[in-house]
Amino acid sequence: MTGATGSVGRLVIDLLLSAGVPVRALTRNPAAAALPAGVEVHEGDLRHPHTLRAALGGVERLYLFPVPESAREVAAIAREAGVRRIVVLSSSSVLDTSGDNHSGEHHRAVEHAVEESGVEWTFVRPGEFAANVLWRWADSVRTEDVVRAPYGDAPRVLIHEADVAAVAAAALLEDGHAGRSYVLTGPETITQADMVRAMAEAIGRPLAFEEITPEEARQSMGTFMPSAVVEMVLGYLADAVAHPPVPVDTVERVTGRPARTFAQWAADHAADFAPRREKPSA
Repeated sequence: MTGATGSVGRLVIDLLLSAGVPVRALTRNPAAAALPAGVEVHEGDLRHPHTLRAALGGVERLYLFPVPESAREVAAIAREAGVRRIVVLSSSSVLDTSGDNHSGEHHRAVEHAVEESGVEWTFVRPGEFAANVLWRWADSVRTEDVVRAPYGDAPRVLIHEADVAAVAAAALLEDGHAGRSYVLTGPETITQADMVRAMAEAIGRPLAFEEITPEEARQSMGTFMPSAVVEMVLGYLADAVAHPPVPVDTVERVTGRPARTFAQWAADHAADFAPRREKPSA
């Protein structure tokens, strides 16, 4: 397991452990990883492929977090070590071949590297994560009970990170997924304004939605996001208004159960939107 402490990787580990298979996890800081008992933890960093050699000894199946700068070397080292199957955490953005999609180029490089390695592969391609709400909206919800965003009527098909993990775990554990590229979405189309209503229901307090202009959003998001990512997000929203996305049933087909709704995600993360408690004065 690479990306073992990530939002998806950590959940994949839980599913593998529950299936009774041995898990070896790679992390840059084993002391802070807080991984479950029974996980064999190795120190290493995907950006420094040589650090993976010891961890890959005896490993048959690899969950690969996407780091394009080193993906080719990592895949080669994995093959040399005897890895027979690589499941890549990719993105549906690879389907945009315009050459102007930062995320697509990032993940496509990893996919190509793994394909060319000759190792059996499966690509897990989630669309927009519901968890993106946390870095976009959580702070204003905690402090003001308000969400400010452009394109309030933009429909989304957000995926719960637990469903991404379930598909990745299935691809690692089961045969029959080799050479498959799984595009993942949530089970429903939901507008941003309706997302805020679902969050209010989950946290048990009213939330206001204030629509802002794309330029206002660009200025606000630009304070903590690279400009390329800001433009990608705004582009997705604008395009969704004109061309509403359509949910796909991949999660259900692979795992045997429907994908979780955004309301389920909001309920699972209600604590993340709780108002911050002020520290008592000394």
